[in-house]
Amino acid sequence: MINLNYRDNRPIYEQIKSGLIELVSAGGLKSGDKLPSVRDLATQLAINPNTIQRAYRELETEGYICSVPGKGSFVAETDELVKNRREALLVKFDEAAAELRGIGVTSRELIDRLEGGDKK
Repeated sequence: MINLNYRDNRPIYEQIKSGLIELVSAGGLKSGDKLPSVRDLATQLAINPNTIQRAYRELETEGYICSVPGKGSFVAETDELVKNRREALLVKFDEAAAELRGIGVTSRELIDRLEGGDKK
């Protein structure tokens, strides 16, 4: 489900948050799916429950999940969230592509990269 990298510079709660956002964006978690409890996920990942709680709290603030008292946390309605994330990533892509073009990378090189070609 979620893989932690202890060599990553990001805090663990951000890695958990990113992992869950990726699962939602990729369709691995769908609207209405129940998330593991804070305690269960903390046990599974062998980390402090407060770390999971912080990730869940931020995901709830950002609208990715919703909590139902006494029932747990669930994936929120994601269509709009995925659309917004897609748009934000495309803006980043456009900025990176413009910068790359500015330093001489050709359109063909960018297309090859997108299609999984030359990764140098």
